[in-house]
Amino acid sequence: MPTSRKPQLSHLDPSGRARMVDITAKPPTRRTAKASAFVELSKKVLAALPSNPKGDPLETARLAGIQAAKRTSELIPLCHPLALTHVDVEAALAPGGIRITASATTTGSTGVEMEALTAAAVAALTVYDMTKALDKAIVIRELRLESKSGGKSGDYQRTV
Repeated sequence: MPTSRKPQLSHLDPSGRARMVDITAKPPTRRTAKASAFVELSKKVLAALPSNPKGDPLETARLAGIQAAKRTSELIPLCHPLALTHVDVEAALAPGGIRITASATTTGSTGVEMEALTAAAVAALTVYDMTKALDKAIVIRELRLESKSGGKSGDYQRTV
């Protein structure tokens, strides 16, 4: 009877200490990832967005997300610095708030999931920062990976 291997966390060495994964032998391939987040806003805040004295929260959030993706390895200790070939962040009005969608692409030896997730998270935090004067009850929710492609683990597409 075959034994199944228990999945292991790649960022732990055999003694359980945190480590940066050695990707030296991994061949570079095209890798993409898409992440999203939702910023729940009251009707009052949504109505006030066009007249925000700090500027356009959606455009500022978009730019903040792009900048964050490029700095992911500075924020998350065990992430590899990546030469991103493309980052896109969209911030769009949706019922009850703002939907953030971020994508990242590279040709490299490791994936860009963390870059896409970081972009979505920082874009959402930027919306919060630009609207918090109007309401402290803002909620950031549903930060999640939507899809990824490339690499040894293959493709992933969220189904729910």
